[in-house]
Amino acid sequence: MKEVVVKDADLQQAALEGMDAFLGVFVKAIYEAVDGELTAESMQELNADQITLLAWDILHQEVMDGGFVQLIHNGYGPFIFKNPFAKAVKLWGMRELSKLIYDAHTLWLKYRETIEKDCTEDEFMALFEQFPEFDDLDDTFVENEEVWTADIAHYVDDHLERFATVEH
Repeated sequence: MKEVVVKDADLQQAALEGMDAFLGVFVKAIYEAVDGELTAESMQELNADQITLLAWDILHQEVMDGGFVQLIHNGYGPFIFKNPFAKAVKLWGMRELSKLIYDAHTLWLKYRETIEKDCTEDEFMALFEQFPEFDDLDDTFVENEEVWTADIAHYVDDHLERFATVEH
């Protein structure tokens, strides 16, 4: 296992900036521990909680930027839906997020071949019109994003040792 280290001063500063910044300290440190790249090999160097946090970060960035269609098109479907991410966040006490991921997984299985294809910018934009079933999932994510980010930040804060060693 790679040792992930965060500085207490960085956590203190990030906590003042908000939940996203607090989680960002851990995400950055985890990526640094695996030389900035999440691969099948580097994932073996991390624990399940660290991988779940990185999955949340990717999900959060992609869905807030362009919804589940963008997440799938950008190739993150297998990482989010084939790994036990939904189960992990459920174990973290986040049943609604888990249900949303399972619902998105069903649509991913149904439409992934089309959404994952290489395409032009115009063809990509047309995917949103082509797959309106994702709209409600995107809306649910955006509506709950602040609460879910706070829930994850609290989980990390309550289980620091699972995510990193804190240097004082």
